Amino acid sequence: MSKLAVVVFNLGGPDGPEAVRPFLYNLFKDPAIIPVPAILRYPLAALISSRREKPAQANYAIMGGGSPLLPETRAQAQALEAALNLAEPGREARVFIAMRYWKPFADQTAAEVAAFAPDEIVLLPLYPQYSTTTSASSLKDWAANYKGPGRSRTVCCYPTAQGLIAAHVGQIAATWAKAGEPANVRLLFSAHGLPEKVIAGGDPYQAQIEATAAAVAARLPQLADWKVCYQSRVGPMKWLGPSTDDEIRRAGAEGKGVLITPIAFVSEHVETLVELDHEYAQIAHQVGCAPYLRAPAVGVDEAFIGALKQAVDHALPRAGGAAPLGAWLCPAGYGQCAKRLEGTLA
Repeated sequence: MSKLAVVVFNLGGPDGPEAVRPFLYNLFKDPAIIPVPAILRYPLAALISSRREKPAQANYAIMGGGSPLLPETRAQAQALEAALNLAEPGREARVFIAMRYWKPFADQTAAEVAAFAPDEIVLLPLYPQYSTTTSASSLKDWAANYKGPGRSRTVCCYPTAQGLIAAHVGQIAATWAKAGEPANVRLLFSAHGLPEKVIAGGDPYQAQIEATAAAVAARLPQLADWKVCYQSRVGPMKWLGPSTDDEIRRAGAEGKGVLITPIAFVSEHVETLVELDHEYAQIAHQVGCAPYLRAPAVGVDEAFIGALKQAVDHALPRAGGAAPLGAWLCPAGYGQCAKRLEGTLA
């Protein structure tokens, strides 16, 4: 019986109050997040994590003291594993989780995969839209840690995968219907922001976010008023805009409500359960933006799990390297596209 290992990658999150500071330190010492030499980055990471520890602990306290990201990711991994084994009963498929900034780290997962001794490996970031700050960082970390057997391929992105789009459409439509199908609602596709200089350096994240949003909006003609916006802005640099909070204020000033969908997040975590559900909901209340609706992340939606399975199935026949699921190609000029970096796309 052949063995297939699928490694899914995600950010990770602190599992308790005492883990918040080391989690933040791991985040900010990543050169993909703060691109300065280590001699400067490490003390800077220590300073930032120290200053942000208490505010971050307060946010995680809203969710019970820790992040729900690992349990959410485990549920997705179990659903994907079941789908893979049901489709190919003559093959043993196991889905492993590697987090970037908190447990389970890549070195631990790499040891588990090596002990499994797979014939085939598919590396599958749980970031539908590729960025140097997320997927690339996780994949680089994995490459530095995995020394075991198995022929490996990478799914670099899947921004317009049919199952991903269908899952978002279903969650948005259900949220709108549950609220009574209000007519005065603007659909906001909220994605985690990035500094503009990251995109100027050739990162395709923004282009892929816009492609996902457009594909979802095309299937929701009843919500024709829509906008892409960006949340979680920090620091003095200029970030992608418009910001989600500004769009909430604009909708309120125009007498509209909003339906926010987390277009870049496939799991519930601090950016959805605290930032969207508490902080931005409070802004909406203050500016008279009503109704304020929020669609859930796609989670273990059957269509989304189907997209992940399809990504694995489509990767296996490939000779190797990184490729997106489906016909997606990053527009010309995005030099940080995973395929361009490998020299497989001119």
